[in-house]
Amino acid sequence: MTLTDVNIKVPEGMKLYLTPLNQHDELVRNALLLYPYISNKTISHGKAAEILDISKYSLIEIYDELGLAYLSQDIEEVEDEIDMWDKLKEGVV
Repeated sequence: MTLTDVNIKVPEGMKLYLTPLNQHDELVRNALLLYPYISNKTISHGKAAEILDISKYSLIEIYDELGLAYLSQDIEEVEDEIDMWDKLKEGVV
């Protein structure tokens, strides 16, 4: 993976926290920088993992440890999806 420097403007108080202490912290920071683009569907988890040079599963684990869910559906939406799938299999829809 090729790394590059990028200049961003942040409040002065953030400067201390943007210098990672180790590789893991740097990976988490970079994953968090990509999260809004996953959230708004600009890129997928798979593409973000590819950019970070890690597996999709590893990226999902990072987000999970931070409390960011991989699936954004609530239980009712999941049940509706399962219902629709069952109907499709039965040829009802």
